Amino acid sequence: MSSSTLPSNTSLVDIGTHSLALYSHGPEPVSSKDPVVLFISGVASSSLNWAAVVRLLSPSLRSYTYDRSGYGNSELSPREPTAENIALELSLLIEKAPISNSLILVGHSWAGVLISEFIALTGNGPHIAGLVLVDANHETMPQVLNVNDPNLWAIAEGVEFYSGLGLHKEHRLTPEEWDAFISDESTEKTKLIAEKEDVEHYAPSFETLRKKELSKKQPLLGDKPVYVIGGMRSRDWSRLCEAGVEKGNGTEEQRRHVRELISTADEKSEGLMKEFLKLSTKTELVFARESGHFVQLTQPNVVVDGVKWVLENSQISS
Repeated sequence: MSSSTLPSNTSLVDIGTHSLALYSHGPEPVSSKDPVVLFISGVASSSLNWAAVVRLLSPSLRSYTYDRSGYGNSELSPREPTAENIALELSLLIEKAPISNSLILVGHSWAGVLISEFIALTGNGPHIAGLVLVDANHETMPQVLNVNDPNLWAIAEGVEFYSGLGLHKEHRLTPEEWDAFISDESTEKTKLIAEKEDVEHYAPSFETLRKKELSKKQPLLGDKPVYVIGGMRSRDWSRLCEAGVEKGNGTEEQRRHVRELISTADEKSEGLMKEFLKLSTKTELVFARESGHFVQLTQPNVVVDGVKWVLENSQISS
């Protein structure tokens, strides 16, 4: 896409090997001491899933979304999309843009791993003001809750993902934002990089992160505010399972297994969310009980509340 056809709030930032698309929202910060917000998407997802949250933020607050390599308006990277490489490219984006104000990092799903890799790479410096973790993946998740359970996905085979989750009806994007979100995910470019992330690099990223033993360095962020939001995994999986059963998918044994998986999903997920509370001495844990995994799409106000809480508590910290 040529620069003349990009949205007016877009910067193509050269990080040395290629360019990443960075989108600015809201006015420039009044002071160099004012935190700004940076949104980080989960696996196989572009910046467009944050549209409702960005729209609901205070109009005086500066925030940024960006497309990882290969998504949206960003160029493909010569690097493999491992969590470590994504964290490296994020650090280069912040440096080259440049974004000099401290960051409230808001991350969904796999961004829990990406943010941890970013902290491992850059340390707990003044560049980080706080975190909002949106049903984020903890490094121990595969040992506790298998989101890639083959029985679940055998039952969900052929079910259109967002329709199966009910997101096509419950999302809080505008019709234009939803169309852009769905259209972007259906492009061949996005499908290729999404498959690479999801199939090749998602699962190994957890063990790679655990080997860094960040858990032995807690509280990793000292007293910087960390706001943790949990979604209801059982909500998503029940809906996918129901839709799959309607198609006749799954054996009775598979269906029984998935019912058991669903019955313990929220309890296990809550335990994982509580692990994130070790990151700081100043934390808050809330649950978006009317949402599944995609809280930013169905209850964006909960994410906005998290940003407000971090802003208030980061000011107290300073």
